[in-house]
This record gives sequence, structure tokens and C-alpha cells, in this order.
Amino acid sequence: MNIFRILGDVSHLLAMIILLVKIWRSKSCAGISGKSQILFTLVFTTRYLDLFTTFISVYNTVMKVIFLVCAYITVYMIYVKFQRTFDREHDSFRLEFLLVPVTGLSFLENHSFTPLEILWTFSIYLESVAILPQLFMISKTGEAETITTHYLFFLGLYRALYLANWIWRYHTEKFYDQIAVVSGVVQTIFYCDFFYLYVTKGKQGTELRGKTRREGIGPVQH
Repeated sequence: MNIFRILGDVSHLLAMIILLVKIWRSKSCAGISGKSQILFTLVFTTRYLDLFTTFISVYNTVMKVIFLVCAYITVYMIYVKFQRTFDREHDSFRLEFLLVPVTGLSFLENHSFTPLEILWTFSIYLESVAILPQLFMISKTGEAETITTHYLFFLGLYRALYLANWIWRYHTEKFYDQIAVVSGVVQTIFYCDFFYLYVTKGKQGTELRGKTRREGIGPVQH
């Protein structure tokens, strides 16, 4: 394991903690896309089924459990505990537009045609577009809270660090996973416009107007 992967995992975990703390302290999930959080929960659930079949390391297992717990708690707080503050009107992205093609692609392009491998591949493809409902929501409202932009920033940073991780692994281990790398590049591209706005507009009550578009391995792979 190299420093880029560790930092990527930390950035991803920090993004999730920022979101959870924001919801808990404000007692509100305003500005947060519940649909994106459902997709991320689905990503972790389908990817980490190998918790029941394979042990890689203590670090790997602990991180997987933490990500699963954080994801389910986030969904619970949005749809149950603080559901009255949930902005259903603006969180209107059609999930079938993502789930149908991702499901089809995972059956067509995978490493091996086995249930666990297809589900892992599905999680990789889905993660590359899971943030789209959040960015779509921001584009509709024309603004985002500072905490929400920090959450998105650390998610984007996690992806960038994982790209560095893959480059490092290719040069040191000759390891190359085309599915993970291509999906990661696509996901990082979705964040580029947000990164630009994050930097140029600063960190105070950030307004992400019409320019904000869409986005879209989890911290721990097998």
C-alpha cells in the first residue's frame, strides 16, 4: 500500500464525516442529495460483499466496515431522522438513467462472469456517476452551503489521489485495472468544473451557478 491510496482513503472518509457532522449539528439535510447518498450506499454494499468471503488485511476490513456504517447512517438521517428538512423538490434526478446503463455495462464488461465480480464491477461503474444527483441538485438551486462544497471537494481530492495511486502501482507493480482506472478518470472529470468554481469563488457561502454541471473504488478495493 502506498501513501496516495492511504491519503485517498482518508480524504474519502473525511468527506463522509464532514457530511455527517453537518447534518447532525444543523439537524438538517438541506442542500444534500439523498439520491446520491443512496447510490453511494449501494456502491459500498455491492462492493464489500467480499467481507464475508475474503480477508485481505485489518486495515482493509476496518475501512470497509466504517464506510458501510457511515453510508447507512447518512441515508437514515436524510430519509428518517431529519426527513422534514429534505428538499425532495430539487433532488429530482432520475436514478434509472444511471442504474439501467450501469447494470447493463457491468454484465457486458467485467473481469469474470461471477456474481461477486459482476457486483464489484457494478459498484465501480456506479461510483463514477453517483455524485450526479448532488451536482444536478446544486445546478437547480444555484447555490451550495460551504460545508457541502467541502464535502464535494474532499470527494474530488480522493479521486485525484486514487489516480495517483494507480499511476504509482503501474510503475512499481506493473498493476493496471482498466475498469477501475477508466471509471475513476470519468469520475474525476465530472469534478473538474466543481473544482474550478470551488477555487475561484472561494469558501464563503459558495454559489455554484449555472456553470456547475454533473459529476459523478471505493476507498478500499479487493
